Amino acid sequence: MRTLIIGFGDIGHRIAKLELALGHCVTALIRDKDKIEAARGFGVEPFLADLDQPDTLVQQPLDGTRVYYFAPPPSVNTHDSRVANWLRSIGRAKPALIVYISTTGVYGHCHGEWVDEQRPPNPVADRAKRRLSAELQLSEWGAQQAVPVIRLRVPGIYHPDRLPMASLLQGKPILHSADAPYSNRIHADDLAQICLAAARHGRGGEIYNVADSDSCTMSEYFLKVAEAFNMPRPKEISWQQARQQLSPGMLSYLQESRRIENKKMLRELGVVLRYPTLEDGLRDILVAKQPQPNP
Repeated sequence: MRTLIIGFGDIGHRIAKLELALGHCVTALIRDKDKIEAARGFGVEPFLADLDQPDTLVQQPLDGTRVYYFAPPPSVNTHDSRVANWLRSIGRAKPALIVYISTTGVYGHCHGEWVDEQRPPNPVADRAKRRLSAELQLSEWGAQQAVPVIRLRVPGIYHPDRLPMASLLQGKPILHSADAPYSNRIHADDLAQICLAAARHGRGGEIYNVADSDSCTMSEYFLKVAEAFNMPRPKEISWQQARQQLSPGMLSYLQESRRIENKKMLRELGVVLRYPTLEDGLRDILVAKQPQPNP
């Protein structure tokens, strides 16, 4: 089966690698002409188009195609116009299915409670409202066209190059552990295998929470990373100090607390997590960064 990846970033590359290893043809929607040759070198057929320019979205290879939609929404407003443009461009084509990466942020502030897929969305931040907009557009279109749409609600993604190293090196403070909100994560390798499993075992119209089986606060996350890499322990500050010293972006994350339940994902998608806890992921990253002895 042909695969189309919309949003050819880190996770898109990981999915492409997995699909190519299975012998499947992979096409990626790419906006930047400078990245075309790199995509071909990776074994992927590039399709040059821009989700913000509907006239470029013609003749996509969609009929019978497995689509992974990973493109982020625009950075303004609460509506995902890119998903809207893409859906209008489809015409009479009929993809085999669509896997969409959303965010657990659509649940909003849950006061540290455990959250499963039955909890109604209540996004607070505009970035989460845009993701919910995309979810609803895709879900409605899929129901109308009888195309399975599987929504994955994903928390913070980490991998060797996506850890708060700069923040720790700069000595930025964190909120007192007792005041810190719960947060959730998934290793990029696990997310890639979950996307693949969703395309094969996910049920159309269903939502799957994606997270590891760990549970810690945002401050504990920073402390665990600092400890794992033998870095100075960040200073802990009060909420009052945080409002004066931390960026608006970080403050917005600290104002939401939830613990994501992943049982449905594990049960229905048949996933065995490589990194069920943050410690598992950090341990593997540390091993990979160790210099290898010469043969």
